[in-house]
Amino acid sequence: MFAQVITQPAVERIARVSVPRDTIALAGWLLGKVLVSQVRGAQVSGRIVETEAYLQREPACHGFNGKTARNRSLFLEHGHAYVYLCYGTSYMLNVSSEVADVGSGVLLRALQPLTGIERMRRGREHVRPADLARGPGRLAAAMQVDLRHDGLDLFTGPRLWIGRDEHEVGDIGTSVRIGLTKAADERLRFFVAGSPHLSGSRLLNAWPAPPT
Repeated sequence: MFAQVITQPAVERIARVSVPRDTIALAGWLLGKVLVSQVRGAQVSGRIVETEAYLQREPACHGFNGKTARNRSLFLEHGHAYVYLCYGTSYMLNVSSEVADVGSGVLLRALQPLTGIERMRRGREHVRPADLARGPGRLAAAMQVDLRHDGLDLFTGPRLWIGRDEHEVGDIGTSVRIGLTKAADERLRFFVAGSPHLSGSRLLNAWPAPPT
């Protein structure tokens, strides 16, 4: 007998007109979508399972004090990559989320690896497969995202883009964001309930959310 071959559904491009132009709406809408990166001629991809929204009006957002040379990509129209280096060690990938000149965005916090997993693991063989893209720093490392991707259009570009397949998301949970001291009580973290690839504590990932 022949072994069954399991194929990954094709990932389709998404027209910008169908992408929400609102930060909180975009943070939820991105769940279940597929992030695709071209890594040395090969394609790697992962399903977005966790996001955080950052609104320009609140001090945890990089756009809070206005546009600078470092954060200018955050002020592009919705759907562009804003990449920055955190504490000199890890890159973070965000999606600009409003009209041009509004500095709000959505941080991609975790992926479920789909294709190109061996390439994601190169140089990180010690990392468990389930942890390859758990947390924003590991996500960027898995997809080999760095400052060269800052400002790219994530819905038209060939190197790094977001698409969709036939997958349907089930329940979506919310919680406070992770690792913040400013605006720490805002419930602006969104996640696919029950996903084994989430970052954060068991309490934050609980579904339904525990009573407050």
